[in-house]
Amino acid sequence: MRGCRFKVSKPLKAKPVSYKLAVLIERDEHGYYAYCPELPGCQSQGDSLEEVKENIQEAIELYLETLSEEEKQTRSIRNILN
Repeated sequence: MRGCRFKVSKPLKAKPVSYKLAVLIERDEHGYYAYCPELPGCQSQGDSLEEVKENIQEAIELYLETLSEEEKQTRSIRNILN
C-alpha cells in the first residue's frame, strides 16, 4: 500500500480553494486501486501508477463538484487557502 497527497484546486464562487486530501494506492494482480478515505466512495483504478494518480485526481475533483456548500463545511476537508 502506498500513500500520497494530492492538491486539488477548484474555483468556488470565484474564489480558488485548495484541498489537501490523503489518497491510498494499492497494487494487486489487476493493476492499481486508489481511494480517498476522507471522501466516502471516492475511488478509482488504473493499469499503471501514473494512470491511477490521474484517475483519482479526476475522481476527487468530480466528487468535490457534487457537494453542496453545507456538505463542504461539514466534511473533514482541511481548507488551505492560496
